[in-house]
Amino acid sequence: MQIATSLIKSRAAHTLKILVSAGLLSSASIVNVQAGQNALHSVIIQGNNLASLKAAIEKTGATITHELGVINSVALSATDAQIEALKHSGVVQKIYDNRTTKINRRNRDKFHSNGSEESTSDKTTPIAAATLVSADRVHEEGITGKGVTIAFVDTGIVPWKNIVKNKRHYRIPMQYDAIHDQEFVRNNRKNIDFNGHGTHITSIAASLKLNRKTGKYEGIAPGVDIVPVKAFSNEGVGTYADVIRGISWVVEHKDDYNIRVMNLSFSAPPKSFYWDDPLNQAVMAAWQAGIVVVASAGNKGPDPMTVGVPGNVPYVITTGAVTDNYTPSNPNDDRLTKFSSAGPTFEGFIKPEVVAPGGHIKATMGRFTKIAKDHPEFNDGKYFTMSGTSQSAAVTSGIVALILDADPTLSPDDVKCRLMASAKGPRWSDGSPAFSIFQMGAGLVDAYEAVHSSETGCANRGMDIAADLAGEKHYAGMARRDAEGNFYLEGHEDYVWNGSFLWGDSFLWGDSFLWGDSFLWGDSFLWGDSFLWGDSFLWGDSFLWGDSFLWGDSFLWGDSFLWGDSFLWGDSLTDPITINRWVSQE
Repeated sequence: MQIATSLIKSRAAHTLKILVSAGLLSSASIVNVQAGQNALHSVIIQGNNLASLKAAIEKTGATITHELGVINSVALSATDAQIEALKHSGVVQKIYDNRTTKINRRNRDKFHSNGSEESTSDKTTPIAAATLVSADRVHEEGITGKGVTIAFVDTGIVPWKNIVKNKRHYRIPMQYDAIHDQEFVRNNRKNIDFNGHGTHITSIAASLKLNRKTGKYEGIAPGVDIVPVKAFSNEGVGTYADVIRGISWVVEHKDDYNIRVMNLSFSAPPKSFYWDDPLNQAVMAAWQAGIVVVASAGNKGPDPMTVGVPGNVPYVITTGAVTDNYTPSNPNDDRLTKFSSAGPTFEGFIKPEVVAPGGHIKATMGRFTKIAKDHPEFNDGKYFTMSGTSQSAAVTSGIVALILDADPTLSPDDVKCRLMASAKGPRWSDGSPAFSIFQMGAGLVDAYEAVHSSETGCANRGMDIAADLAGEKHYAGMARRDAEGNFYLEGHEDYVWNGSFLWGDSFLWGDSFLWGDSFLWGDSFLWGDSFLWGDSFLWGDSFLWGDSFLWGDSFLWGDSFLWGDSFLWGDSLTDPITINRWVSQE
């Protein structure tokens, strides 16, 4: 084998010399070709057995940079030749490009729903998110999230007193830097959040500070413990490998620190079916391990099918954003934000499951952080006002902690069930829905109703996450699209959404969600019912759910949705994961 390889290299070198002498190739080009052959690529390699996989990699001489046990994978730095050798080693299942991730990419695109651009200079007093979702009523009963730990996979934290200390209790049992693979308890300058995003998110969910005017807690779950997982740099850049390593660490240490909730306030464009994305696989493994995962829907709304990774995972709780329209005392004009990503997913699941306050949220950050410096008009000392589904996900994570404080025995599926069953839906005065189910799922979260709910068994019905992770079964949701491009639900053909974004000023947020005369949100509708995804799955007389993915009578679900069996994770995967792409305040 070594002789053959040497012979091939010798012949290749001889061929290059002939091309140069003939004037068909320059000497500089030879250098470029040789450099290309030796260029290092960062990839994630998955196999059935980690030991065998690592042994095969060692033989090639490639360097392992991350061990990602949660998905039986490693990330490595390797040449094309080394990657090619691994493909034929017999122990590799899949090879993924290690996608670059970024946070806080500013949205410079104008939004023209009403022929105007949303202003970013409005300095109206921000809302107190806890009161909007009735978390203050739960606090009055002594339920604050005590005994529950939330892991925040983000940019780390600034150790402000209202975040790290509860009286004499230091509420951070451990921190993890997934970029450098380091554990630490106390912050040091190297590990402080100089970006600001992670601090803002953590403060929304868990701040201990009392509002001077009302005497109420600013945070949704002020009694929780916190585990910051830094997977994004101070510049807001990370990789798939860093994020997956952070999630893997959370799963590995969940029992050590009683991590019951994991907040993922970032989003990336889907590049495959939900089950074939390595980041989604890690998220599913966390859910299977008993961790309630809350993901942001993304800030690419209001168009349909814009929910990103990992919010497109059907099992987890995906959260969109609403705004109080700067009238916190008047809930009837609260509305969906324009930036909030909408469903359905490419596999037909209704997303997001719920919506939460995500417009002009004021929380701790720090004027020295990158985001505060980039947008000084929203900076007020330690506090910063920010909009996004990142913020709404933090609100939801706090409510999940309150639910688990009240009943620690609940499974992730039943936490999701109670959160959705207790949500409130906006309706017009005639009782019709003000927004589409594909925009807001079950509706606006309500901490008090969720904590006092007794619902069980109403989420992720008919789905086997173990079989899904094992590649034995995959699932499709109830969303459909007709020949005119309208979205509807299987079995509820009278409910149709054309993808428009509705405006109004007279919403009624009811205590129970009656969606039209026949669509009762509750016992008669099985949220999360799903269908087995397979090559021979027939829907009606002409619906083929298979490799060609035809929707209805030869109606293609999306022009670019041609993944099928031939989809390759490769060099084209350059779209970043974005933690709260900057959007206008709403």
